[in-house]
Amino acid sequence: MTTPAADTENPTSNSELLERGWSSLPASYRIPETAPSLAEARGWCKQLAESHYENFHVATWFLPKALRPHFHSIYAYCRVSDDLGDEVPDREAALALLDLWGRELDACYEGRARHSVFVALAETIRVCSIPKEPFADLLVAFRQDQTVTRFPSMTEVLGYCRYSANPVGRLVLYACGEQSEEKFRLSDATCSALQLANFWQDVKLDFAKNRVYLPQDDMRRFGVTDETIAAGVASAEFRALLRFEVEFARSLFAQGLPLIARVNRDLALDLDLFSRGGLEILLAIERRNYDVLTVRPSISKCTKLALALRAVTGKLLPFLSLTGKAGGRAA
Repeated sequence: MTTPAADTENPTSNSELLERGWSSLPASYRIPETAPSLAEARGWCKQLAESHYENFHVATWFLPKALRPHFHSIYAYCRVSDDLGDEVPDREAALALLDLWGRELDACYEGRARHSVFVALAETIRVCSIPKEPFADLLVAFRQDQTVTRFPSMTEVLGYCRYSANPVGRLVLYACGEQSEEKFRLSDATCSALQLANFWQDVKLDFAKNRVYLPQDDMRRFGVTDETIAAGVASAEFRALLRFEVEFARSLFAQGLPLIARVNRDLALDLDLFSRGGLEILLAIERRNYDVLTVRPSISKCTKLALALRAVTGKLLPFLSLTGKAGGRAA
């Protein structure tokens, strides 16, 4: 008698969790009863992409017009998926939403898309022949965010990047028709490097969310503890640790940079822009003598403009070297 009672309670409980989760998010994120048209869905994804990400306009300048809707739909999927996990304060509600979103991804591949993201994404998947794995992998990372807050070693941090960052690069390669195992490998290095650069930039912000991406074994080796971060003072030990991690991230950028010369020129400009942007974050950390606890290092608007202008110049002058001096520091 107890098992049937439990079964009838579970759907109600799950519905309550979902409602708690949706209430923390924009109303437009909810799954509609009636699927929108492709044009409506693409318009929704375009608006989300261009209103949430300040560099999106710059990045899409260098892409053929026909590819832009695909980038909008991929970005919208990534943005909403991330928000389901990161903007919902209730862990159980966030996990329920991520599970629902995973089922909607399955439905998308079965021809039953309902949400604007998946209606637009279904066309991108069809045109670009994208498998489900990279989309599903991102959800693995967002679920992990709900339960994992510390990483024993860099191996585990990179394991997290394999789900949180690397799928994005692979999706871009699929969308641009540039997929191959070699290109995936190089892209993975760049995406993991970008993720690490963001982690080292946001140590203080992540700690406020009870997340520490600095490897625990490296922290012990350099004599850094959670208390060090909580104190908000960049000790000599903390600076030495971050210098070590910054150099490791820079080495990953160097591994991935050959990808720029192996893809078409339009995509190469985007890759160059984002790689240099990541390297500039590392340089900004260096300039603060590895103190990311007092003030969050950031790229100035002038530097962002310089990166964009350099990319525009590259667009207009095909003979300009794309890889330039980027093997070590951002130029």
